Amino acid sequence: MTTKMADSRGRVALGNAFANSPVMIERISPSEVRIVKARVIPENEAWLWENHEALEMVTQGLRQAKNREFAENPPDLDLDSSLASELDE
Repeated sequence: MTTKMADSRGRVALGNAFANSPVMIERISPSEVRIVKARVIPENEAWLWENHEALEMVTQGLRQAKNREFAENPPDLDLDSSLASELDE
């Protein structure tokens, strides 16, 4: 265990292991806190991490792309675009 002194504003330097990292601070009791490194995702991307089926589909697609496993008959994007335009009308 390391002992450090808080400055006059209540700040404690955490060291290089936490440098430039987002952290979560949980108050355990009036005299105890827990500091945990965190990752932050944009609000508009959170749905993917909450939707396990969608996340698995994206993960599978990335794995297939990495292994160069591409579709033999790729979709016709021009046809799809024209269909989408018809649906908008």
